Amino acid sequence: MTRIAILFITLLSVFPFMDIDAVRPVVRPGVEVLADGGFKGLVGRKVGLVTNPSGVDSRLNSTIDILFNAPGVELVALFGPEHGVRGDVYAGGKVSDSRDAVTGLPVYSLYGATRKPTPEMLEGIDVMVYDIQDVGVRSYTFISTLGLVMQACSEKGIEVMVLDRPNPLGGEKIEGCYVEQPFNSFVSQYRIPYIYGLTVGELAELINEEGLNRGQKGDMEPSKCRLTVVPMQGWKRSMTYGDTGLPWVLPSPNIPFCDSPMYYASAGICGELYGFMNIGIGYTLPFQVFGAVWLDPVKLQSRLESYGLEGVGFRTIWYKPFSGSLKGQLAAGVQYFFTDYPKARLTEVQFHVIQAVAELYPDKKAFDVIDSYGLFDKVCGTDHIRKEFSRNYRFSDIMDYWRKDEDAFRALSKKYHIY
Repeated sequence: MTRIAILFITLLSVFPFMDIDAVRPVVRPGVEVLADGGFKGLVGRKVGLVTNPSGVDSRLNSTIDILFNAPGVELVALFGPEHGVRGDVYAGGKVSDSRDAVTGLPVYSLYGATRKPTPEMLEGIDVMVYDIQDVGVRSYTFISTLGLVMQACSEKGIEVMVLDRPNPLGGEKIEGCYVEQPFNSFVSQYRIPYIYGLTVGELAELINEEGLNRGQKGDMEPSKCRLTVVPMQGWKRSMTYGDTGLPWVLPSPNIPFCDSPMYYASAGICGELYGFMNIGIGYTLPFQVFGAVWLDPVKLQSRLESYGLEGVGFRTIWYKPFSGSLKGQLAAGVQYFFTDYPKARLTEVQFHVIQAVAELYPDKKAFDVIDSYGLFDKVCGTDHIRKEFSRNYRFSDIMDYWRKDEDAFRALSKKYHIY
């Protein structure tokens, strides 16, 4: 019997009887560090909480319930970003003011009539806590919510406390150019790269200290709040989420697994070209495929492999989406994998797919077949990528521009590394 087999049998025999309390994740999130410290900074104060279902400890206890039951802490209000505090609002749906069914606390919407807390919502709050799992990508709206909360709290003199969580992409990847005027929006709130390589606590510090927290159109003065970050224990920059040992609670419906953020970074920009290709939304592989009813998957795989993309592998796939514009239709294309994650350039996968389709199907060029590219420009943070790319559909034409700010941001962001 091999040593591996012996080890496997040993694990099977031990784990059914192992005390679950003896098995601890490698990383302890900020909410657990806060609890271990006796909720320092919150005791004796009235607390607001911005969170969603991903705000849990390693035992899946909700931060809402942890703070609600914490001795000496008075949790007085909850604030719901996109998808809501309890995750009961689907992507893009408006969140309404309500009362939390479990605690009875008022729930204020930050993804409805307003995306920034009003003075009335903040009345009586001494400190605002933020605890949401980030995905490490600029276009994901939770970090924009964080910035608007920081703005509103700075105006009222309210402290903000960020309970830190892992960046699921790790802390070493930085990709994409800065956001340029006038393309600031709720999906590109800050002048940072598309992948920024910081935890949400580190990002909050950078936003606060570098004056990046402006209005969406850049016409407001930066606002600095009193900010406290409760750091994690055990997290290292080389870690992706799977290395942390923490359970993954999907922060939104199409990010179901701990590696979903990697694929979101690699296909989400292309997904803003509505009507061009299906990227797995409406199927079991969100952001993990590129497909269409008119594609020859063998040709697409071969063309993509000819580019020699480091750390990325492709296979052919046929699938039927169960919702969306291709519901019930047989789509064909490629599924892609990260075969060497540290070497892979995540965001550039989708640009090479757009190039390959243009080469194989000249009548299906992305910017010729879609009705609107406004969101594409917003998530890119500029219209230069679209305008330059659409001339010849070669990634090499935009590569230098897409990468131009990465080194500068890498140097800047190191000042805010906690880990």
